[in-house]
Amino acid sequence: MAQVLMVDDSSTVRNEVADFLKANGLTVVTAVDGKDGLDKLRANPGIKLVVSDVNMPNMDGLTMAEKIRNELKNAVVNVIMLTTENSPAMKERGKAAGVKGWIVKPFNGAAVMPTFKKLVAG
Repeated sequence: MAQVLMVDDSSTVRNEVADFLKANGLTVVTAVDGKDGLDKLRANPGIKLVVSDVNMPNMDGLTMAEKIRNELKNAVVNVIMLTTENSPAMKERGKAAGVKGWIVKPFNGAAVMPTFKKLVAG
């Protein structure tokens, strides 16, 4: 059963993060955008952590986070944004949507792994 959903339209970033998480003992499902991410979350109710980019085609990461809370009524999954965006307005929108953390790229797996493991554990 998947524990983490990695959502990014960049296959390079998506694969880099997913491979790192897998190498550190987590089970990962990937999605190419927010719309795909919502579909994968619906299909994998055991997901505890969503790591998502903000800027993506079809559906951005913040809209996906809002839909996770409002449409899927999922208040338990942890959502972390992994993005190049650092604007206070975007962070506020994320906070309102229940985003737990904001990581500015590039991804530093070693620095976030202890936190990710806690979020997956419950």
